[in-house]
Amino acid sequence: MKGLLIDHILSLSVLLNNQMKMKMDDLLVDYNEQLPEEDKRLWGMLAHLSTFLGAVIPVGNIIAPLIIMSYYQNKSKFVSSQAKEALNFQISLLIYYFIAGLSLLVFVGFFLIPFIFITSLIITILAALAANKGEDYKYPLTMRFIK
Repeated sequence: MKGLLIDHILSLSVLLNNQMKMKMDDLLVDYNEQLPEEDKRLWGMLAHLSTFLGAVIPVGNIIAPLIIMSYYQNKSKFVSSQAKEALNFQISLLIYYFIAGLSLLVFVGFFLIPFIFITSLIITILAALAANKGEDYKYPLTMRFIK
């Protein structure tokens, strides 16, 4: 079976070379070269903005950047790194909200929860704008679980 497959590949290679003046290497695609710079910046920005899906879809703020990171992992280092940053920030926010929720028992959480919410909105928008400019944005006060 393996020999038959190799024979077919060699036959295809000879056919491409003789009839179409092509080489097998011409058919291989390098996704890093194929993705235009504008698309990389757009998807980097969308990786950050996709975290707002958590307001509509439960755990959408985690799932959306995870999907973008997985899809672009081998296609664009920039998009993948921005999705990882967004994902790490969202995981960190869950931890911060949990701690703020516990601090409701001593009434500090009444100030912490709105502070975390407003700060996260501002930082996420700043991250999206930076990614749209092509800058590699790093969220402050973020625990980097995914590297």
